[in-house]
Amino acid sequence: MAAQLQLARDTHVYASIEDSTGERYYWKLPVLDGFSFSQSNATTEVTLAEMAGAGNSSRRGRKLFTDAFEPAEWNLQMYARPYDSTGPVVSGSTDEVLWSNFVNAGAYTHGSRSFLGGVEKVASATQMDIDFDESNVAALKTFNLFFVLGACGTLASAYNAGPGNDQTIYKVANAVCNSVSMDFDIDGILTLDWSGLGTLITEETAMPAAASGNWYDYIIDDGIAHSEANFIRNRLTTLGVATPGTVAPFGATTSYELTLTGGNISFENNITFLTPEELCVVNQPIGNVTGTRNISGSFTCYLNAGTTSGGAGTSADLFDDLASGTGVVTNSAALTFSIGGGAAPKVVVNIPTAHLEIPTHSIEDVISLEVNFHALPGDLDETNEATLEYHNA
Repeated sequence: MAAQLQLARDTHVYASIEDSTGERYYWKLPVLDGFSFSQSNATTEVTLAEMAGAGNSSRRGRKLFTDAFEPAEWNLQMYARPYDSTGPVVSGSTDEVLWSNFVNAGAYTHGSRSFLGGVEKVASATQMDIDFDESNVAALKTFNLFFVLGACGTLASAYNAGPGNDQTIYKVANAVCNSVSMDFDIDGILTLDWSGLGTLITEETAMPAAASGNWYDYIIDDGIAHSEANFIRNRLTTLGVATPGTVAPFGATTSYELTLTGGNISFENNITFLTPEELCVVNQPIGNVTGTRNISGSFTCYLNAGTTSGGAGTSADLFDDLASGTGVVTNSAALTFSIGGGAAPKVVVNIPTAHLEIPTHSIEDVISLEVNFHALPGDLDETNEATLEYHNA
């Protein structure tokens, strides 16, 4: 029998959750090349070390025990693509189901094509907002992640999985989104790098059926069809920097006019999985626990020592203000990244309270600055570090 080889570029990926009625839906994720999923195990090695016995004999054996399965790890990249939903309500994004897990959004209602809190579709039908209001929880809700190898060119209703068949289906059970990174390099398309954890990776003989019938009748694939209208060009990105003005270290400067050359924003849930430690059992992870929420990033711009037309501060002014703030414990600036520019499609990241580090100089043909920042909540028990807006065209 001929070997059935599977190619990475021949893969479909689905994320599956239940809606508020218990019906299961499958979001088709348009991932990029370079996805991965893996799982390892924890072992204990027992060795012997003894001196010579009769006739110079010495036992040198060892024994190996499998203690537990480590949490499954997965990673995938997707373009940030806002779209106008064909459903009864409004817009969304191709990664809305991942954001809903990351921010612990409420129940999904398919009838209105919306989540309860966390991921809100604005009534204007052109915008989807994401906040962290529901994210102060000890554990995130989970979803199932399916990698269908050998799926390209095959209708979902015709998947034929198992040894010797055309498709191979792997399931990451009880998956959670641990981190997501936005990289907006000047010559690229806005890309989100998602990574997460799960309890177990298994090979499935078929996709699990929906509660009311065939699973493929419950696929959500809005926004995937190729269209220039929902790709976001990084080169158009703008940054607004507003400061208190009269508060050190910014002095009388209330804003800075910076033209970016690149940047990154990362969101971290710092999740760990709990695994029992019983003897004579191969233990498996039983659930996730959230850690400190961390939102941070950096942006780069040329060193501008001139003046601006509107009287705003330059990048040289920003360096001087931050470097001279020797008595400021925590500074505060409001950052607004409009990734993709002023017109839709775009993703706007609002960070109302950002602590800026002293910029570092990069000595190249044109000298530039890199500024690291940390998004902070208004208080330790608040969740207002950042909000995101997906604007479709």
